[in-house]
Amino acid sequence: MTERTQARPDGGPKPGGNKLVKGPGILLVWLYGVMSVGSVSRSVYEVAVKFDHAPLAYSLSVVAAVVYCFITYTLVRGGETARRAALVCCAAELVGVLTVGTWTLADPGAFPDSSVWSEFGMGYLFIPVLLPLTGIAWLRRARAA
Repeated sequence: MTERTQARPDGGPKPGGNKLVKGPGILLVWLYGVMSVGSVSRSVYEVAVKFDHAPLAYSLSVVAAVVYCFITYTLVRGGETARRAALVCCAAELVGVLTVGTWTLADPGAFPDSSVWSEFGMGYLFIPVLLPLTGIAWLRRARAA
């Protein structure tokens, strides 16, 4: 085998390219990037200006921002280790969205203001609940390829 086809020992991307950012993976990276920018912007504003109004919701927005940024980074980085990390993080994101979404519907009083994951991401066109499902499917397919 040549150097061009060998994976790096640290699980990083092959020198010849990143199979996570090909085909539908490009759209996935783009959507996670947009959600990263949106959630970081929102959480920075909320924490800086009105944190006392709804600390739980705003803290959850910070968590969502960190998750989106990490998944975007791992998808762009590529490699098997990054793919596995992104897969675990997408699963955790899905659990978070389902938990927060259910919580906001069951006890609306706990959230005087919404977070990115409130009502399953209704304020973001339900992208927060669809994105991890799509990510998990793509990351599982990327391993098979």
